[in-house]
Amino acid sequence: MAEDNLDSNDNGLGEHKDEDKIHDVIPVSGMYQNWFLEYASYVILERAVPAIQDGFKPVQRRIMHALKEMDDGRFNKVANVIGSTMQYHPHGDASIGDAIVNLGQKDLLIETQGNWGDIRTGDGAAAPRYIEARLSKFALDVVYNPQTTEWQLSYDGRKKEPVTLPVKFPLLLAQGVEGIAVGLSTKILPHNFCELIKASIDLLKGKKVKIYPDFPTGGMADFSEYNHGLRGGKVKVRAKIEEYDKKTLVIKDIPYGTTTTSLIESIIKANDKGKIKIKQVVDNTAKDVEILVSLAPGQSPDITIDALYAFTDCEVSISPNACVIIGEKPHFMGVEEILQVNTDQTVDLLTQELEIKKHELMEKILFSSLEKIFIENRIYRDIEECETWEAVIETIDKGLDPYKPQFYREITEEDIVRLTEIKIKRISKFDSFKADEMLKRLEEELKETEYNLAHITDYAIGYYSKLLEKYGKGRERKTEIKSFDSIDTTIVAANNQKLYVNREDGFVGYGIKKDEFVTDCSDLDDIIVIRKDGKCVVSRISEKVFMGKGILHVGVWKKGDERMTYNLVYVDGKTGRSMIKRFNVTAVTRDKEYDLTKGNKGSKVLYLSANPNGEAEVINVKLTSGSSARKKVFDFDFADLEIKGRGAGGNILTKYPVRKIELKSEGVSTLSGLDIWYDEVVGRLNKDERGIHIGNFNGDDNILVIYKDGTYELTSYELTNRYDPNKVMLIERFDPEKVISAVHYDGDSKNYFVKRFKIETTSVNKAFGFISEASGSKLIAVSTKDKPLVEVEYVKSKSKDKFTEELALNELIEVKGWKAIGNKLHSESIKKVKYLGGEDFEKLGKAQKEDGDEEENENEEGKGVERSSGTTKGKDDGDYGIGDTIELDF
Repeated sequence: MAEDNLDSNDNGLGEHKDEDKIHDVIPVSGMYQNWFLEYASYVILERAVPAIQDGFKPVQRRIMHALKEMDDGRFNKVANVIGSTMQYHPHGDASIGDAIVNLGQKDLLIETQGNWGDIRTGDGAAAPRYIEARLSKFALDVVYNPQTTEWQLSYDGRKKEPVTLPVKFPLLLAQGVEGIAVGLSTKILPHNFCELIKASIDLLKGKKVKIYPDFPTGGMADFSEYNHGLRGGKVKVRAKIEEYDKKTLVIKDIPYGTTTTSLIESIIKANDKGKIKIKQVVDNTAKDVEILVSLAPGQSPDITIDALYAFTDCEVSISPNACVIIGEKPHFMGVEEILQVNTDQTVDLLTQELEIKKHELMEKILFSSLEKIFIENRIYRDIEECETWEAVIETIDKGLDPYKPQFYREITEEDIVRLTEIKIKRISKFDSFKADEMLKRLEEELKETEYNLAHITDYAIGYYSKLLEKYGKGRERKTEIKSFDSIDTTIVAANNQKLYVNREDGFVGYGIKKDEFVTDCSDLDDIIVIRKDGKCVVSRISEKVFMGKGILHVGVWKKGDERMTYNLVYVDGKTGRSMIKRFNVTAVTRDKEYDLTKGNKGSKVLYLSANPNGEAEVINVKLTSGSSARKKVFDFDFADLEIKGRGAGGNILTKYPVRKIELKSEGVSTLSGLDIWYDEVVGRLNKDERGIHIGNFNGDDNILVIYKDGTYELTSYELTNRYDPNKVMLIERFDPEKVISAVHYDGDSKNYFVKRFKIETTSVNKAFGFISEASGSKLIAVSTKDKPLVEVEYVKSKSKDKFTEELALNELIEVKGWKAIGNKLHSESIKKVKYLGGEDFEKLGKAQKEDGDEEENENEEGKGVERSSGTTKGKDDGDYGIGDTIELDF
């Protein structure tokens, strides 16, 4: 078939004979190589990647140029802007329209009018004929200057367009950009307007800077792996989720790159898959984002929040990749390097503008001086008798000869021609005094310009400071910088499956529903099985999996769980001895069998129990009647054994044959209490010694949390609990005998009160308010110390003098009920209250200052943390505590 298509004149050597003419044949591979390289270069340089000088892609630059050409102070239809932009390059109208909308939604360079869509909800903009745009004042100030712009011809040679715009601001970092080219991509995240200006000023002052993105959608972000915006970095962004009430969560901000619609869809999808359990999701977004998530009955708000971060778009990971065009080539640079280049460019552009201004001023001074000499010395009268133009020029030139040395350059014929164009009316009304004043002003302006050139760095700092003052209001950081804790998906996943077991046949899974029910679990859990032959296997849960016949124990296995303790008695197949052991299973390889016995053939398990908190029971051992042992029935307490690894052989229980082992009595935990720390950065409990040690917990112990709003709450010590650092004032292990001392401000009476009380309520996870609910009421200080001290600054009624007094709260009032308002803190008019701590208190943080800086105090060794809300002035001052803003330096 192929041979039928061959040309008979082809000699097979890459040449083609046609009427005695030989033509070279270009291989297709070579053509493809050249075309593809040209195409790749075009996409990279002309479409996808921005230039570092102005931060624009070509289509954006042409839009900005078209808007400037059209600018008359009024709004223009976007459809008209699209048409004007196409004069410079035949981009498609849809792509130009999308680019304009993208620029307009960033609310920096373009003022918008009409429906421009919403990046939070994902709603698109109206058609270009319905929406309008014009350049913002900021854009007019920093983006344009024809005198410092390099120009080139448009694609058809009819128009001039800028090669790059002379932007005097780190616009690329402020707006961010995303583009996909051939073989590379770019993703530069948006940064905060004010922070960029301050960072540029710091660079000009010779300081090192670090800048982090700031997203228009707000939320919280962890930049610990940002890597300066280079490839390989990562940014975690989370929505702000709060408890609306115990049955409802509210999402107030969404992660960058998501919309309320996509976020809700991800929540519904996670619910359908059983990862979370919710009743409904309601989108109340209007001016502000508000998504209400109603929880299913029995679901913990804290665990659901973690599950939303783990399984939905409430947390997203963004991979930056800063790539820019420099000198017609793509370069990968860190954001601080880009900022340095932009700052240097701003200095260079300001220098050019000052040089241009200097030249213009010198020219104005020169001509004004020429004009003054020409008129005051009546040189214009000398030309009345000249008969030729050449004679006129020569006469004026000769009249200027005595004054030429004072000028900075030679006087040209063009200068003389301009003098001849002065009208008689101007000559007749010439005022020598006004001319001297104008020259003086021009010379002062020239002197100032030369000073600025000589001190260009200070001038640039002043320029940036004016930008910040003029345009910085309302552009404060929206994204909160935080450090996120890692979420264990197996812990927070909802129990969306039920585990069943067929012990004899050896099958385990959630699909064998006719067999024995074991427990609720999630489809992310691992399952542990211990068989009669003393083998232990851990496997990922599935619909049905074979794990060996003769299953004694099956349950959910948690990696690293040192509290789950197995009590085991087995008979060794080689010696016939009965061995006893206690062990943990903290780390395994999935689907690998481990021997819990010595591994001898014929070994088998006689007794097994699994104890989640290290309980040690007492067993009754009965030997066979034919054994030679004198005592054929005896008890053994597992508490007498140490807990070892799963591979330990164990101790000898008896060398005689065992007939039966029975449980005699339930045991108690032999493990020491669980030490719990509170990480006040992320607001979570942990066992890893991060943060503040709040106590050693056993059994039904609880945590006492007192919040800044004057409420307290008892909670369990589950590691999934969440405590907002911005709201917590005191957190410690709950002791019902401890007395709580508190100073609070009553919004009704406008007085400060002190009260002391014990916790009388027993409800867990329920908040109780112990101060007035009147508007303006607030908690000033709280402590569980025996002798808490406060410093009170007051003014006596008949004097304006200020006095300071230290007061021990335990001496001011007896212990009363938790609902009592308490006694007035002082009889005089109080101006400030500052908590000093208690007797023998230890400072954990920086010393508290009178302007409201925080002070941290540890109650006792391992007893938690307490802080005042700071120095208090009048109504709202001094609201500080554990959750004070923390500046992170990664």
